[in-house]
Amino acid sequence: MKAFSFERARTPAEAAAAVAGRPDAKFIAGGTNLLDLMKLQIEAPGHLVDVNPLALDRIEAAEGGLRIGALVRNADLASDARVRKDYPVLSRALLAGASGQLRNRATTAGNLLQRTRCPYFYDTAQPCNKRQPGSGCSAIGGVTRSLAVIGTSPACIANHPSDMAVAMRVLDAQVETVKPDGQVRRIPIADFHKLPGDTPHIDHALAHGELITSVLLPPPVGGTQVYRKVRDRASYAFALVSLAAIVQRDGSARLAFGGVAHKPWRIESAEPQLSRGVHTYFSQAFKGASPQQDNAFKLKLAERLLVDVLHPDRRA
Repeated sequence: MKAFSFERARTPAEAAAAVAGRPDAKFIAGGTNLLDLMKLQIEAPGHLVDVNPLALDRIEAAEGGLRIGALVRNADLASDARVRKDYPVLSRALLAGASGQLRNRATTAGNLLQRTRCPYFYDTAQPCNKRQPGSGCSAIGGVTRSLAVIGTSPACIANHPSDMAVAMRVLDAQVETVKPDGQVRRIPIADFHKLPGDTPHIDHALAHGELITSVLLPPPVGGTQVYRKVRDRASYAFALVSLAAIVQRDGSARLAFGGVAHKPWRIESAEPQLSRGVHTYFSQAFKGASPQQDNAFKLKLAERLLVDVLHPDRRA
């Protein structure tokens, strides 16, 4: 790990200004992703701004829904009675992620900001456009079993690792931030994470120094809420495919997939097609998929997972 300087922020505006003032500065809270990358020298910030002292660790009622502070730990969010009652898909997604130790440390904002990555991202001997833009993508033509099958580009085929973000996407959450100049804004979760395109090193919509202060959940929508995750191990493993679903009594549903793209994958325009059958929906939601040789199975797996959730009495 390379040497770095360190300071503790007293207010969100102070934290934002401190990071904005240095191009090599980063925020740190739980550190469950950043510290690992620093040990490998994949990330090498020259200055860290600790945001843990900020009063951003509360879950409060707001605008008919809930405002989740950026520093709320994943374990606390999953166990909150209001979340379990009105947003069970979020609670279940959180409990499916990482391990108990990590959930006790990881924060809401940190979970959203973890790097979209693949095994080649960690191997500094291999070219990676996310680590070094323009160097190439070693995953293409390599071992791709766990990687993205849709929304990819010739520059990157990594997939987003978060379970929580998939649930946030199906819930239509909004990310609230403060900029270094003190301005606040809300970013719909649909616009927060980026597809790789020609700039796979840019994971999210935040400007340098812009600090997440909270995540706003809209009023509860009811319905049967499900989070299902298919993985190689029963715990502490990223999803091969996951599905966050909110199914209403009239058969309509919101659907967001994880493990298949560079960001949580939800195509709202395809959801009305469920009335015409799962295959019709799936053909539209995954139109343009470009799997690699090792991971083409993910498309059939995702469709079968959807059938299992919507019609547990039969299989695809």
